[in-house]
Amino acid sequence: MIKRSPRIHVAADLRVGGDVVLPEGPARHVARVLRLGEGAALRLFDGAGLEASAVLVEASRKRVVARIESVAPGTAESPLAVHLGQAISKGDRMDYAIQKAVELGVAAITPLYTEHGDVRLKGEREAKKLAHWQAVAASACEQCGRAVVPAVNPPLALAEWLAGRDETLRLVLHPDSAGALAQQSAPASVALLIGPEGGLAEGEVVAAREAGFAPLCLGPRILRTETAPVVALSLLQYRFGDLDGNG
Repeated sequence: MIKRSPRIHVAADLRVGGDVVLPEGPARHVARVLRLGEGAALRLFDGAGLEASAVLVEASRKRVVARIESVAPGTAESPLAVHLGQAISKGDRMDYAIQKAVELGVAAITPLYTEHGDVRLKGEREAKKLAHWQAVAASACEQCGRAVVPAVNPPLALAEWLAGRDETLRLVLHPDSAGALAQQSAPASVALLIGPEGGLAEGEVVAAREAGFAPLCLGPRILRTETAPVVALSLLQYRFGDLDGNG
């Protein structure tokens, strides 16, 4: 089994020959958890599309510095741009939905307040939760090989999110529909709406339909709110993206 160099997200200017001082969290992980020393190889990515090979030139408890040896564009981005509108769910379920959506190549995620949703965030609590979700997305990129960290936008009311949609293909998951991806031609972009654990209210489904969203059923079983985006994104990426190995 080939041992892979650790991948670290750093919001830094990646230039050959330049030194990057790792932020506190990644530095602690490299020096204290992985126990890497000077001369160890690692991969850095800037979250905007660049990937770098680097070597540690300093690895102390107080400071970890990596020197860039080569820089190249990342190669793990999907050709299909999917904007996921995900109803906010409690605890680890939302983290799971974001993590797996990032692994499956999503381009952007907007957490949504819906009628049947049981989470309401305000002020500082919303800001902290957003920062946490953005960290989940960055961590997922470290694991899956993406060099672009998809945007996790501030939470919106569903109606506000619907009003801003202009994607070529717009889909809302609905168990009582007969929509099928096989009937769709390849889209330039996709908006995917996932409701909360209790499902979207009928008025919300109507509003989505009026905003150009086609209903999509994923089969005879009711999926949890954190499972639905995994299945839907897998199908979209297989049908229109790069999961078939031809992307």
